Amino acid sequence: MLLCESTIRMNFDAAGIAALIDLALAEDVGHGDLTSETAVPGSATGAFTLNARHDMVVAGLPLVPRVFARLSAEAVVDLRVEDGVPVAAGAAIATVTGPARPLLTAERTALNLLQMLSGIASYARQFVDEIAHTKAVMVDTRKTVPGYRDLSKYAARLGGVRNHRMRLDDGVLIKDNHIAMAGGVAQSIENVRMQTPLLTKIEVECDTLDQVQEALDAGADMLLLDNMGLDQLREAVATAGGRTPLEASGGVRLDTVRGIAETGVDFISSGRITQDAPAADIGLDVTLHV
Repeated sequence: MLLCESTIRMNFDAAGIAALIDLALAEDVGHGDLTSETAVPGSATGAFTLNARHDMVVAGLPLVPRVFARLSAEAVVDLRVEDGVPVAAGAAIATVTGPARPLLTAERTALNLLQMLSGIASYARQFVDEIAHTKAVMVDTRKTVPGYRDLSKYAARLGGVRNHRMRLDDGVLIKDNHIAMAGGVAQSIENVRMQTPLLTKIEVECDTLDQVQEALDAGADMLLLDNMGLDQLREAVATAGGRTPLEASGGVRLDTVRGIAETGVDFISSGRITQDAPAADIGLDVTLHV
């Protein structure tokens, strides 16, 4: 099955994360933080609290100390909750203390990362909750902001969504353009079988019920049912008869995902989880200044 069983922890390449943080800081700071460097005394120190301004699933907290430490070795960050934990509006999720100038300079970058990832985790949880009464499993896609895929999919996992392929080398997913270029569903599957080990799992995108039957007859290991209506999905489920897992995709929204899940499909994928998630509202508020 072309689904990644990654554990829910932030265990990414340290150099890669550092590069992302440096890029984000460079983009935001430019040649210097004119406001903090002119309005705030250089000797000023402060204590700040990161507050959730609405109910959310928190994601990305381990990045916060790294962002502030990049600009001040004296910054001290105390994480009050763990990633993946639902928090209520008003909850303090972290405190930051240290020299005021660099903390204020790093504020927006830290919040941007935390708000983006917490937004994805919170949105993902809404999809998962909608289909909790069914056997269907929610999965994500490769539709992510370039450079932020690992982080985006990490956040999706925290929201309860399972990761589909992380990269193109994770598995074979034959889509409509592959089928067209190969000369049909059966031929595309045969081409893969001839050039890969026997243990390679093959998923095939099917736009029609005829393609569903063709893919089943050709021995596909999983079918992606693309942009099918509810009646078509039910018929595809009946046709497959449990012989191979079925994934529904296309037109998946919060207001449609329940009906899709109730057709009996095994998986539902949606790029909206990582593309359309609204950023969480998190504030950095001063609690003490000297």
